[in-house]
Amino acid sequence: MKKLPLILCVFCAAVAASFTPNIRAEATPARPQYDLGDQTSSTLTAKAWKAAESGDLAAVKAYTARCIQLYEATALTQQRALTAPPPTADPAVVHANWALNDVGTCYFILGQALEKANQASDAIKAYKTLVEKLAYSKCWDTKGWFWSPADAARGRVKALAFDAAQ
Repeated sequence: MKKLPLILCVFCAAVAASFTPNIRAEATPARPQYDLGDQTSSTLTAKAWKAAESGDLAAVKAYTARCIQLYEATALTQQRALTAPPPTADPAVVHANWALNDVGTCYFILGQALEKANQASDAIKAYKTLVEKLAYSKCWDTKGWFWSPADAARGRVKALAFDAAQ
């Protein structure tokens, strides 16, 4: 007879558990996970470019944010150490500023993606950060030359400001 209340309690607990919603699982929305690879600045920058090409703003934000988070301090140190843009005739000198180049490029990629998503004010913020803090960054064009993301960003800030004034 003493076993009956115990069995009844176990049965009631099991039934109650089956009707109790899992509140924690329902309250936490699924967040997309991104493959950050080896998390080097070059990997994150390459992934950000690919995400931008496919129009995936969320992925662009994830990759650029991670690159900026991990490497911006080094990029700023490299920027401060320069008195002029590195000469592009010597690729070794340009590549020595790897963090500056990749973080600067990530700000440019982010600005482009935000601009395409019609988020002009946020794009301007990304571009201005690049122009004001990482002006000597360089990016390699697959056609065989280095270009300045900051120069390109400067032009985009002017164009977006002009569009906003219209």
